[in-house]
Amino acid sequence: MIDPVSAIALATGAFNTIKAGFAAGRDIESMGGDLGRWMGAVSDIKKADEYNKKPPLFKKIFSAGSVEEEAMAIFMAKKKSEDMRTQLRDIICSSRGTAAWNDLIATEASIRKKRQQAIYDQEEQRRFLMEMAALFVGISSVVAFFGWIIWMYLQNTGRV
Repeated sequence: MIDPVSAIALATGAFNTIKAGFAAGRDIESMGGDLGRWMGAVSDIKKADEYNKKPPLFKKIFSAGSVEEEAMAIFMAKKKSEDMRTQLRDIICSSRGTAAWNDLIATEASIRKKRQQAIYDQEEQRRFLMEMAALFVGISSVVAFFGWIIWMYLQNTGRV
């Protein structure tokens, strides 16, 4: 599961580095790594929000109390990332023009598509496998319990 608190901390750190870079006169091209880290963290926040809307089966059952806390953390992270995006747009548009912002958005979309295919698909598969394994263990336990009860009954009635 993607942790929204860690994602917003990473996004904030990258954003502060980007702001400091612009203040120091660095150009946008030299801050590609920082922009990439920021975009990745914002993407993680969005994905955490999607997971929160459709939580895994066992999370619904066993950790109902923390759902509200997680929803609030995700909400706050989303709002903070939206504020950072607005500030970043203002900085880039004022220093490089609207075309630079549009190029950045196009690059972000491309990165997001690749990242979703690679990372998030693996996360979904891992999540599905964990749910199926837990379900298998649960069903096996129930079957074993009933088998034990039947065996005990047969043993007590002298049929075994």
